[in-house]
Parts: sequence; C-alpha cells; structure tokens
Amino acid sequence: MGNPVVHFEVAGPDAAAIQDFYANLFDWKIDADNPMNYGMVDTGEGIGGGVGPTPDGQPHLTWYVQVDDPQRYLELAEQRGGKTVMPVMEIPDGPTIAQFSDPAGNVVGLIKG
Repeated sequence: MGNPVVHFEVAGPDAAAIQDFYANLFDWKIDADNPMNYGMVDTGEGIGGGVGPTPDGQPHLTWYVQVDDPQRYLELAEQRGGKTVMPVMEIPDGPTIAQFSDPAGNVVGLIKG
C-alpha cells in the first residue's frame, strides 16, 4: 500500500485573515490558540490540516505524506531530482516533519508515522 496524504497546510502573511477566510468558506473549525497562531483545522471529514502565518510573508500551500522515515524519503526525492526545503525537524509536542520540492518546484511535506 502507498503512503497516504495525512495533512495539508495553507499559509499567508495575515494568519487571522486566512483562517477566517477558510473557516467561513468551508465551515471548518480552526483552533489557533497557541503561541505560533497556527490554526489546526477540523474539517469534519477527510484529512485535517493547518492554516497559519508564514515565516517569510509569502503564501504557500503544502500537502503532507505520511512516511516511516522522513530522511530516507528526502534522499529518495533528491535522487529523483527534488531538493530538500526543510530538513527533518521534530516539532515540540508534535510530529517529526520535513519538506522537499519536486523537480517543478512544488513543495511536499513528509510526516513520520
């Protein structure tokens, strides 16, 4: 069986505005009550995600794939023409994640699971 998509992330320079936009557009429940103002999304069905601020002020949309070994998948992506965007990182009280860009420049996230 393949690796499932387990999380999405939508980010923009004004976290409150983008959270309000998606909450009202799709009737999502978004909880951003944390120091990073990162809104965890409960869509009711399907995969959950996050809506929040961007460190560089540029908007982005990323989807995350669950893998057993994020470092190994970063290496596989690079062997196939991708580039590491964010090395493996453990989020405090959260998952272990990483990101790479595909040969076209699209960013894909990896979550250890």
